[in-house]
Amino acid sequence: MPRDASARREALVLGARMESFVEAAMAAAGWEILARNWSGGGGELDVVAKRCGELRFVEVKVRDLEDPLSDEAVTPSKRTRLRRAARLWLETNDWTGPAAFLVAVVDRDEHTVRWVDDAFDG
Repeated sequence: MPRDASARREALVLGARMESFVEAAMAAAGWEILARNWSGGGGELDVVAKRCGELRFVEVKVRDLEDPLSDEAVTPSKRTRLRRAARLWLETNDWTGPAAFLVAVVDRDEHTVRWVDDAFDG
C-alpha cells in the first residue's frame, strides 16, 4: 500500500476513535446523541446532539491543543459544507429550537477536549 494511502487510513481510524470519544463524553454530560456521521447537503455532521432543548452540530478535530492554529481547524470551505448539512438535517428532522455549531478539538496525545461552543454562525 502506498505511504499516502496508509497515512490516510491511519488518520481515518484516529478520527473515528476520537469521534467515539467525544460522543461518549457528551453522553456522560447528559447530551442525547441523535446522529453520528450524518451526511447530506454535500457535508457530514460528525455528531448531532441535544440537551435541555438545544441542538448542537458537533465537528470533531484532532489537533495538538498547544498548536496556536488549532482554533482555525474548521476552514471556511468546511464551514460552508457543515452549514448546508445542518440546514438539511434541520429540515429533515423538523427541528425548530435553538441550534449551534460546537467544535470539539481533541488533543491527539492526551485525549482531552477543548469545547468551542457556538463556534461559528450557521
